[in-house]
Amino acid sequence: MAAALNPMLKRLFRAPAHLYRWGWGALLGRRFLLLIHTGRRTGQRRETVLEVMEYRPAGGEAIVMSAFGRRADWLQNLQADPDPEVVIGRRRFVAAYRILDAGEAASVVRGYEQRHRVIAPLMRAALSRLLGWRYRGSEQDRRRLVQQLPLIAFCPRPESPWH
Repeated sequence: MAAALNPMLKRLFRAPAHLYRWGWGALLGRRFLLLIHTGRRTGQRRETVLEVMEYRPAGGEAIVMSAFGRRADWLQNLQADPDPEVVIGRRRFVAAYRILDAGEAASVVRGYEQRHRVIAPLMRAALSRLLGWRYRGSEQDRRRLVQQLPLIAFCPRPESPWH
């Protein structure tokens, strides 16, 4: 999919990463997070900006989707070296993470769709392209979606207070 994007869209999708790099990540609020992880092959620091589908203030939990499935480099890197840092706005912490089960993940997707009704047609088209089948937003589609594109929740580790 990335090869099919025109240069303007590529710049638009990279904008949140640049804002974090320039120290302006707070402008994004809780809408995006910056994931700082270690490359599983290179051992080098990697940064990935991910859209937050749901934020749960009680535990500081931010839920994201792996749009490229379980093979996403950042997800494989976490599984190889599970000590990521997360930056959300001005908050930075060492994160614990978990992969949501199908029921909870489908519920998060449903909530996201309800909160973003205006862009729902675009979202369904983009998901259809990523998934390789027509995503219509039904409950059955959501369950199928989360089997292909897992949802991951990040929260501060107990020994890592916000700083």
